[in-house]
Amino acid sequence: MPVRARLTRLIVVLGLATLPGGTAPQAQNLVADLSHHLIAITTAFVGTQVVAFGVAKSGDDIIVTVQGPREDLVVRRKSRIAGVWLNRDRLAFRRVPAYYAVASTGPLEKIARPAVLAQLEIGTAFLDLEPIDASGLELSEIASFRDALVRRKQEQGLYSRKPAPINFIGEELFRTNLVFPANVPPGIYQVQVFELQDGFAGGAQRSTLVVSKVGFEADIYDFAQHRAPLYGLAAIALAIVAGWLAGVIFRRG
Repeated sequence: MPVRARLTRLIVVLGLATLPGGTAPQAQNLVADLSHHLIAITTAFVGTQVVAFGVAKSGDDIIVTVQGPREDLVVRRKSRIAGVWLNRDRLAFRRVPAYYAVASTGPLEKIARPAVLAQLEIGTAFLDLEPIDASGLELSEIASFRDALVRRKQEQGLYSRKPAPINFIGEELFRTNLVFPANVPPGIYQVQVFELQDGFAGGAQRSTLVVSKVGFEADIYDFAQHRAPLYGLAAIALAIVAGWLAGVIFRRG
């Protein structure tokens, strides 16, 4: 459904909620949706954008966060030994979002209180990245590993470096573009929209976004995930055949 049509539907729903004989018993200030709820990854996929939009009370601030599927992740730190850089130290983190993005109507520290940002995991500085086993490590060392994790995700384009802007169309309609790069991992994504009043969250809505591989790309992905040994053997065999063919071609040349 086009964004304009979805906005029209949201306006109608909000209007019905405020009528004396409306279908909703109480008025809901925040109503939000996504331009689409499925991102299909094909062999030609180069990234895409999803529009988050909705209706909010005039004068309120809006924050949108997107969290991808969670997974345990190991961060390694290199040390120089005998003139060679080696992965010596490591620290694993539990349930790290594979993707994280945030959009807002203003600087996070100005529109939301720090306790609210921490409670709702708004901004990379407030993500709940829990180390699995940090015994023997100082807090400064854990923070260093955490910063390295966030920095690597940002370099991969999977974490926001700064909030994307949220624009208002009129006094109550808002929208923002959520950018998903070509290397976005498949899985279930949670999109949360928060309405803030005087620094506190006055309303919230959650939507689900599915990122899925389709076609030949999906077949290869499923084969690699569920038949890893055979996939490894096939990759080795393909590399051997490619090398042999290259040798034959160069000898003929």
